Amino acid sequence: MTVLALTGSPLWYAGRAGGTMSLVLLTATVVLGIASGGRSAPRRIGRFELGLLHRDLSLLTLVFLVVHVVTMVLDPFVHLGWAVTVVPFGASYRPLWLGLGTIAFDLLLAVLVTSAVRVRLGVRRWKAVHHLAYAAWPFALFHGVATGTDTRGPVQLWIYAVCLAAVVSAVWWRLAKAGPGRVPGRLVGAAAATAVPVALTAFLAAGPLQPGWAHRAAAAALLSGGGR
Repeated sequence: MTVLALTGSPLWYAGRAGGTMSLVLLTATVVLGIASGGRSAPRRIGRFELGLLHRDLSLLTLVFLVVHVVTMVLDPFVHLGWAVTVVPFGASYRPLWLGLGTIAFDLLLAVLVTSAVRVRLGVRRWKAVHHLAYAAWPFALFHGVATGTDTRGPVQLWIYAVCLAAVVSAVWWRLAKAGPGRVPGRLVGAAAATAVPVALTAFLAAGPLQPGWAHRAAAAALLSGGGR
């Protein structure tokens, strides 16, 4: 069978759709968390309603993420195995970029588990773990860009661009609304909001947007025995 036929399986498309939806929902969750925090919180919407919306978006993100993970493991092309869903950098198919997705998944699982024991854990510790969701977003973004065989497609590129613009805009909005103090945190936020777009643009130009990027990775998986 050809590489195109293998990557065109229903499980592959279901996995890509689940991954894209989970990224979009994670983006919405992160944007809501950033833009509604601190002094930038909307005045006309109660924090309780914002909290419920944030929770529901988080749960939907996990639902589509599970769909993405399960269908990718079951897809016969790369033979990922269940271990790579929680242990990063162990796959034969694009180990670095799949590993970033695994890290994002692990971070979100940590947020889910600690949320279930929030009362016992304490608010301060729970918030510290909860902030890992923000770290999961860039890992998920680079994972999707680097592993998706449809990254060069206009629709997928627009999705990535909108997700990136939404989070970066939310960060700058939060920084603009922030009061005095917490200079180190503001500097970190400004640096991240600058570095991520630059790094992603450079990576796209040097990697996924180059002709044959997806086919070379698929061929490497076939040669290593990761795909059939």
